[in-house]
Amino acid sequence: MTQESTLHNRAVWFDIPVADLDRADAFYAAVLACAVDRVSMPGMNFSVLEHDEGNGGCLVEKPNEIAADRGLLVYFNAEGRIRDAVAKAREHGGVVVEDIHSIGPHGFRAIVLDSEGNRIALHSMVDA
Repeated sequence: MTQESTLHNRAVWFDIPVADLDRADAFYAAVLACAVDRVSMPGMNFSVLEHDEGNGGCLVEKPNEIAADRGLLVYFNAEGRIRDAVAKAREHGGVVVEDIHSIGPHGFRAIVLDSEGNRIALHSMVDA
């Protein structure tokens, strides 16, 4: 995380609970078109989503914390490729809850359940 991120972003990290780390790794790598790196530590396995200079997060094996119908809604960047991201979500076990739709001057979003059953949003300023 860069100093710029810590100074200007309200959210600095997120953990996404998953039941099957391999399946979740494949889902997020395809949908977000980014690298997903596995980390193994004594008593804990998790995967970090590529985030370079921006804010990031990880996938953590915690199946009892998965929620499809409540809680926070994390928006993932699918800028310029939201249609591809939604298609990849379907191909990798996701379920589209709300297809791509306008959110006014804030662009477009789709709400999907990831491969583990978590509710997430995909966002782009353009419908492409």
